[in-house]
Order: sequence, then structure tokens, then C-alpha cells
Amino acid sequence: MAETASKKTPDNRPRLLLMDGHSLAYRAFFALPAENFTTATGQPTNAIYGFASMLANTLRDEAPTHFAVASDVSRKTWRSEEFPEYKANRSKTPDEFKGQVELIGELLDAMHADRFAIDGFEADDVIATLATQAEAAGFEVLVVTGDRDSFQLITEHTTVLYPTKGVSELTRFTPEKVEEKYGLSPQQYPDFAALRGDPSDNLPGIPGVGEKTAAKWIREFGSFDELIARADDVKGKAGQNFRDHLESVKLNRRLTELTRTVELPKSPEDLERRAYDRTALISVLEVLEIRNPSLRERLLAVDPGAVEDEAPAPAAGVELDGTVLTSGQLTPWLAEHGTGPLGIATVDTWALGTGSVTEVALAAAGGPAAWFDTTQLDEADEQAFAAWLADDARPKVMHNAKSVMRVAPEHGWRVGGVTMDTALAAYLVKPGRRSFALDTLAIEYLGRELAPAASADGQLAFGADDEAEADALMTQARAVLDLGDAFTERLGEVGATDLLYGVELPTSALLARMERHGIAADRAHLEAMEQQFAGAVQQAVKEAHAAVGHEFNLGSPKQLQEVLFGELGLPKTKKTKTGYTTDADALAWLAAQTEHELPVIMLRHREQAKLRVTVEGLVKTIGADGRIHTTFSQTVAATGRLSSTDPNLQNVPVRTDEGRAIRRGFVVGEGYESLMTADYSQIELRVMAHLSEDAGLIEAFTSGEDLHTTVASQVFAVERAAVDPEMRRKIKAMSYGLAYGLSAFGLSQQLNIEAAEARGLMDTFFERFGGVRDYLQRAVVEARATGYTETMLGRRRYLPDLNSDNRQRRETAERMALNAPIQGTAADIVKVAMLNVDKAVREAGLTSRMLLQVHDEIVLEIAPGEREEVEAILRREMPAAVDLRAPLDVSVGVGTDWESAAH
Repeated sequence: MAETASKKTPDNRPRLLLMDGHSLAYRAFFALPAENFTTATGQPTNAIYGFASMLANTLRDEAPTHFAVASDVSRKTWRSEEFPEYKANRSKTPDEFKGQVELIGELLDAMHADRFAIDGFEADDVIATLATQAEAAGFEVLVVTGDRDSFQLITEHTTVLYPTKGVSELTRFTPEKVEEKYGLSPQQYPDFAALRGDPSDNLPGIPGVGEKTAAKWIREFGSFDELIARADDVKGKAGQNFRDHLESVKLNRRLTELTRTVELPKSPEDLERRAYDRTALISVLEVLEIRNPSLRERLLAVDPGAVEDEAPAPAAGVELDGTVLTSGQLTPWLAEHGTGPLGIATVDTWALGTGSVTEVALAAAGGPAAWFDTTQLDEADEQAFAAWLADDARPKVMHNAKSVMRVAPEHGWRVGGVTMDTALAAYLVKPGRRSFALDTLAIEYLGRELAPAASADGQLAFGADDEAEADALMTQARAVLDLGDAFTERLGEVGATDLLYGVELPTSALLARMERHGIAADRAHLEAMEQQFAGAVQQAVKEAHAAVGHEFNLGSPKQLQEVLFGELGLPKTKKTKTGYTTDADALAWLAAQTEHELPVIMLRHREQAKLRVTVEGLVKTIGADGRIHTTFSQTVAATGRLSSTDPNLQNVPVRTDEGRAIRRGFVVGEGYESLMTADYSQIELRVMAHLSEDAGLIEAFTSGEDLHTTVASQVFAVERAAVDPEMRRKIKAMSYGLAYGLSAFGLSQQLNIEAAEARGLMDTFFERFGGVRDYLQRAVVEARATGYTETMLGRRRYLPDLNSDNRQRRETAERMALNAPIQGTAADIVKVAMLNVDKAVREAGLTSRMLLQVHDEIVLEIAPGEREEVEAILRREMPAAVDLRAPLDVSVGVGTDWESAAH
């Protein structure tokens, strides 16, 4: 068992921690799979995450007073000048690793950590220089590196922490540990290393001489110089090999010796740890989409500023005159402070269509704040609060207002006058983020910390059992108010003010009502479907076992690899760190390449298992009212599309028989006569035609004929009647692919054709529809110049990677630049249509209501006798949501369940 790093006994010496940044980042890169640590734009972050995790743990465990990180500048050093083959055997740096060291630098800069990178020298030379200077100045020195040459630095007061298990476990090398492992002193280590050679540095060893022999010679002769002087005394064939390679051994010794005299801009005394720029640190973690709360908390916990102050000041420079209100005190407080904008923070719950607000905190500009327990209000206070909350003339600033709007009716409340939702505003300002938690935004935009940590929906999760907790919620309310001011300015800077007030805030209120409504579910039908899929899974397991001749775990990638590529000898798929891939694409390829039945069975097993999980989730979320209440999110997709969770209704397949059967489990509820669905026909392609202004594509839409057949006839240069189903399929896939930024390679994979054929298909399309080609090219060029794309309604998506030196990141960003304006405009259109339809239904005095929005489809529940009027509203309002050159077309269907209402 390796000896793990732990804190030494304090002896009042200052403690300097030195880290080899490149060495440790490279180890972290190979310790964590890149596919599990990648941002939405394709930037791998596995090396960053692993390095940051090890850094946080080491700072915590070792508690250094001083700290610095050294990195290599390039492979050109004094060693490569003396020996050009030095490290020449090293493989090319993986593309996934490139750029991560620079981003680690941004993380360290936010931590105000000193960094060294000196031309002509390696990181180890810098570390050797600092370690030597520091020990002479009375420091205790800790060196964290994956290079064993650093062992020569070890003394009574200099310890090397060497990674022995990725970067999660460090072994403490002291003089005693070096003696135990090698039988040598640290000072003898470079002598030993010179004899052993180092394949990683391309330093040749001596044939027939391994570590044991090398160590034995150093012990026997006492030193390298003595061994050289008495080379003729070394016996046997190994001795002759030593003499034959004497010059290379001498060269090894010179190159292995670390330089301790590098001229540096700072001395060890200058490296005292400083308080973080916590705002910058949180921002870096957000940009890199590193949202593991444990890692963030570990990094923040070792902030010297926090340690010195014992606790971060959550609202430095902010006056807060907070009051815990008791019965009868809320009414006068609102009368005094409720006319101006108030920030609101709540503790609320939501489960299966029911919920409540248990605590409320209010904060006014200038300092006044109040907290109250909603269950302890007297009748007058309840009425005063309900009236204030509903008053559209009383401005309110909230974070994730939908969470309160959703449960307010349980209290008989209505929420009006929301002038700012800081979660939605933050989303419009930085749509590429994946987290809009209030505590994160407060640190980033206000330089203010909130405690305790925010829950997943951005609300603080605690009960106000004492005054401190009430103060924390009031502090949160004040942060919401101040963030509202900050985002008002930033929304104007990015041109998103109208989008917030005209689209997102009204949509939020509508979604709150839709979530409360839910949709009725046929429990018996869904439970039968669950059993059906469970049976299909078990049948597939039996068939797989029979196909192989023995039992194995179908859910184990390792066992499946052994069966497919070992026992059955099927063609190898793409190699990964854990073997050959067995994902769905690989299984489909194997099914096409071989006649063996197992890949087909495995595909069926996975599909049926996925369907079973989907239906199981639906059954579990049926509320006491017999309805499923999904939660819609406006801040997940950077394009502006809505998403749903608990359950995720986008997981229900649309075009398969199984998916249609599942949809039959969503039914009309009591008191209503039918469900009605409506969606746009080919909305993305119509948007693409509008944005590109391509006359041919616009004509294809306005002709009233089948779009894909019309386009296929032009691309393949045949009469419409001669277009066969395969031609139409290819054109349909390509047309939608262009709207999603699909490449020729991606199209070839989708259609199972050669890449050259796919490229030819696209080239011919662009010849016929040059406006589309010009638009797509222009979209990338303009986005590269401005740094963002923009929808028709002004929704921006920022794409800094368009100018990245990393080809993978750049190409991913280019696909997003093609996709975002089209997908984003389509999303905006659907939201506008939802708002217009809902408004028209309510203004007409109808009781029919909107329930769902999934995949651009709107689902309504129709009250008796209102079908024709609601359908007329849909057909009037949805095409009029925006004015496109390729007019919007709407399909409407009616039925007693979601599937029968399809159109």
C-alpha cells in the first residue's frame, strides 16, 4: 500500500509547495477519460479537473504558507542543445490535451498563484532552484511532480510528493523513503539514473544493466565519479557494456543533474499565498463547465483570504437592516417599503403537482429587509402580502420566479409585477452556461458570497430555525435585488432587454401554469407498457445467452467486449482506453459487417431497456390527481429551446411504434373532451430559407408541393414524378442536416453512404441553392468577427472557440454557428406562438388550456364545445408569430390521447 501524503509536524518553518504544472496536468489527462469531461463546445477538461482536484487536496493536506507552479516553455532547452535527441522519442501531444495547460493557468491566476516558465529550462530546473533557495532561507519545501529526477532534491527539509495512482494518491518521498526503495541516498539518485537511463527522456541505458545492478554499482563504488575512475574494475559482461557506453553514461549524468541556478524574477519569500479572486475563480469553473460542488468547495476552502478572515464576508460593503417579522408586522413593513422594487427569496417545495412557500425574505434598496414564516401570518398580513404580490404596479425582482409562480395558487396567491428574473437574465447574457445558481451569480457579478450553498434550482435549502438562517435568506434577497440592477445594464449591452420582457418572462409565467395543469395519465396502460418492455428485455437476455452459449452480463462493457471480440472474433471497433467500443454505433456497424445475431440482439436489448426506464419514470411521476406534472426549463439549451425534466417528455420517441404506444398513455382529463396538438411543418427549413433568402428554396415552400420531393427533383435533375423514396430520404436528411450544421462526413454516416457521395450531394444542392451556401458561409464569417450568432429576435449565442487554435474546438464552434441562428429562431417562434395562443384563448373567455410543449409541438386540453374556436385560434396565431419569406404552416390534430391527437 502506497504511503499517502499527509501534513508534517509543524516546526514553525514557512512551508513552500512547488508543483510541476505540465507533468501533473499530463498525468491527470491520462487518469480521467476525456469523453467524460468535455464542455458543450468540445473543449476537454479532464486534465484541468484532475489537476484542480489534486491541487485542492494538496493545499488542504499540506497547508503551505508559500506556493508556486512551474511549467515547461517548450522542448527546446539547454539539454536539447547539448543532446538533440533528448525527449525526441516522445509522441505528439494529444489534441485533447492541447490548450488545457493554458486554461489551468487561468485557474491558477484566479487563485493568485505564482507561475514560472523560463526559456531554455525545464520546470524541474525552476523547482530545483526555488527549492535550494528556500531551504537555505529556512523553509520546509514540498515538491509535487511526476518526474523522478526530482528525488535528487530530497533532504531533511525537502520532500517530494510523487503521484503513484493517477493524481489522486501521492507518495511522500523523504531521504528514508529513497533509501528504502533504492538503497541509495537522494544525492546518489542522479548517479543511479545516469546508469539506468530514461526511455521517457530518450536517454539510453546500458545493455544488460537494470535498476538493481545500477544501484549495486553506486553502493559498491560510493559515487558516480569513483565508478568512472575505476571503470576497469567492473566485472563481467555488464562491466564491458558499461565501458562500451561510458560516454553516453557521462552525458546522461550531465543531463540528469537539475540546474539550481536559474535566474528567476521572484525569490521564495515572494511566493506567499494570497487571497483568491473568488469571482474570477468561479467564472473560470463556470466557463469550463466544471460544476462539481465538491471540487469547488474544496478549492474555496483553501483560499488564504477565507482562512485569514475565518469566514468570507458574504456582503462586504452592503448595508442590511434585517428584521424577523412576527404576526401583525408584515402589513406595516410592506406599507413602508413595498412601493419600490423588492428583491424576493423564498424556500419553496414542489412535488407531483403540489407545493408551498414556507419562508419568504424581502429586501429593499438601501438596506431594509424582512423575513417571515408563511405559516405564522395573521389574516391581515396574509391579505396584505397577497395583494402586494399580485399588484402589477409593485416591482419585484426574483431568481427563478417560475418556482414561486408554480406553487403560489396553493396559497391563493397570484404573482404579478415581476420586473426582473435574474436566472433568465443571466441566461440571456451568457447562454452557454449550464448553471445559473444564485450563489454562483452573486460571486461572479457582485463579488459576494451567500451561505449556505444553493440547491439545484438556485434556491437556498434550509429552514429558518434561528435568526442566522433568516439573515442568510434576507442576504439572498438583497443579492437578488442587486443582481437585478447589474443585469439590467448587461441586458442592454447585449441587446436582450426586449427578449427578456417580451418573450422569456411571459413564457415563464405560462410554463408555471402548464406545470400546474400537468397532463392526465392512463396508469394502467403505462404499467402494462412497462411490463411489456421488461419482458422484451428479459427475452433479449435469453436470446443473447443462447447466441453465445453461456450467460454473461449484457450491461457489462468488459464482458461484452470479451464475448464479441474474444470468443466470437468479430471485427474490432474503435479502440478506447477501456478496450474496443460497444456503443450503439459500434453495434450497428457490427450488425452490418457480420452475420452474427448478437449485435442485433444487443441493440434490441438496449432499446427495450431504455423504453422500460422511460415508462417506469412516467409511472413514478403520476401525481395524486392522476396527472403527470413535468418541469420545463428555459435555461438549459443555449439555442433557447425548452427542455423538460421529472419526467423528461422529450425522451418519449416520436416516430416509433413503441413511442406512439407510450403516447397513448397521455389522455384527456376529467371535465375536458379532447386533446389538441399543433406544430409547425418544417420550421427549421423555413427559417433557413428566410435567413438565406434563396429564391429557389422559398419557391419550393410556396409552391404548396412536397418540399423534399421538389428539392430532390432539382438536385437530382429529374422530374418530380421520377423522384423515388431513396432520393427523397437523402434530400430530407441533408436539408435538416444543413440546419443542424451537419458535415459531409456526418451526412455519410447518417445515410450510410461514402463521404465522397455525401460531399457530392451537398455540392449539387449548393449549386442549385446558392443562397443557402452563401448564407451558411456568411454565418460563420460574421460570427467569427463578432464572437456570436444572433436569431431574428436578437437571441445571441457566444462562440469564442471560433478563433481557437484547437481544430476540434473550432470545428465544433463552426457547426454551432450554423445551427444556432436557425434553431434559436425556431425556438423563439414557438415561444411567441405559445404566448399568442394562450393570450387569445384567455381573452376569448375559453376554459381550454395549454398543457405541454415538446419538440416544437404544443398540446392543449379542450373543454366541451370549444374545439372549433381553439383550432381557429391555433391556425390564426401560430402562422402569424413572425413574418417569414417562406410562410409558416401549421398542422393541427384532435383526439382523446396524445397519439390519436397527432396530425
